[in-house]
Amino acid sequence: MASNASEPDRSTPVIGLTSYLEPAKFGVWETEAVLLHRFYVDCVVAAGGIPVLLPPVSGAHDRLMSTVDGLVLTGGADVEPARYGQEPHPATYTRPERDAFEFGLFAAARRAGKPVLGVCRGLQVISVALGGTLAQHLPETAGTTEHQPARATFGRGTVTLAEGSRVASILGPETKTLCYHHQAIDRLGSGLEPVGWAADGTIEAAELPGEFTLGVQWHPEQDTDDVRLFEALVEASVEASKENR
Repeated sequence: MASNASEPDRSTPVIGLTSYLEPAKFGVWETEAVLLHRFYVDCVVAAGGIPVLLPPVSGAHDRLMSTVDGLVLTGGADVEPARYGQEPHPATYTRPERDAFEFGLFAAARRAGKPVLGVCRGLQVISVALGGTLAQHLPETAGTTEHQPARATFGRGTVTLAEGSRVASILGPETKTLCYHHQAIDRLGSGLEPVGWAADGTIEAAELPGEFTLGVQWHPEQDTDDVRLFEALVEASVEASKENR
């Protein structure tokens, strides 16, 4: 029987991207919307994957993870400090619905053996989900604004990566970065290894040995000419889907 030319290539991995639930204005409408910076989508496509947005409106975490081959925990608001036993700093802003959704998705992804890439907030979600804590405002705790120099302005830096780590095997011994975060890892979650550091010692990358669970504090999606992290996620998703068949 001849194949249907319109049938999708089922070997192409579907990558789930967590998304925002925010007030937005477009066309004639001003309403709450599910949205995400397009750069994430473009990077997944450039890396050879099929992007699917996952809105923070469902508790069916295992079912959702069964429909995708890999997961990107995207950037966004701060993690609710109560999740790591602290009161909120005045500069902390949260989205509890995203926390509930993404903590559930992360746990479901690990149960299903699906690769996970955390970006900025995503690294913090991974670490807090594993019992870690956060420094809530770097200008006070580290005395620096280089990670978020001004409103809507990315800080530029260089991150040193640990020899033998997964992230170093993807990016080499160091990488140029675009950062936009006022919080950072304080105590890493259980099992995570620090594998990337900014010049001031801030942890900029961490991973779980033996599985593709990798978080970076910078914003790799902002450089659509370098999609190596997304390519690595796509490749790991292909391998994981083979193993789960």
